[in-house]
Amino acid sequence: MTITDDAGFMKQALIEADKAAARGEVPVGAIVVCKGRIIARACNLTEALNDVTAHAEMQAITAASHALGGKYLNDCALYVTVEPCVMCAGAIAWAQTGRLIFGASDEKRGYRRYAPHALHPKTEVVPGVMADECSRKIKEFFLLKR
Repeated sequence: MTITDDAGFMKQALIEADKAAARGEVPVGAIVVCKGRIIARACNLTEALNDVTAHAEMQAITAASHALGGKYLNDCALYVTVEPCVMCAGAIAWAQTGRLIFGASDEKRGYRRYAPHALHPKTEVVPGVMADECSRKIKEFFLLKR
């Protein structure tokens, strides 16, 4: 399967979000793409691992670093279904991720509210890719929880 556009890769991140939801996790999914190829897939694992740092982005960054054999992701794009939190934005910055593409904005806990300059200055940010689909997934999950 060849994917060449942001929406196509975001659909893959949404598949990861579905995996999280199936486990009872908040449905956030992430993938890392390097040179047009998916090198890492991840979803939230905070409940499964009993670890508040086990966000989808953190899992994806770790997996991508292992796949590449290095800690920098400057030639990579991180696709995540929801705007990263400050913790994840810091990790994205430290990894020097080349591009960050996210779907739904997170007005309560997103990095842009608390630390809008947290990312590496060279990281290109593309917000709002498939935002409606990504937002709907989160909203449906919390409606079922309440």
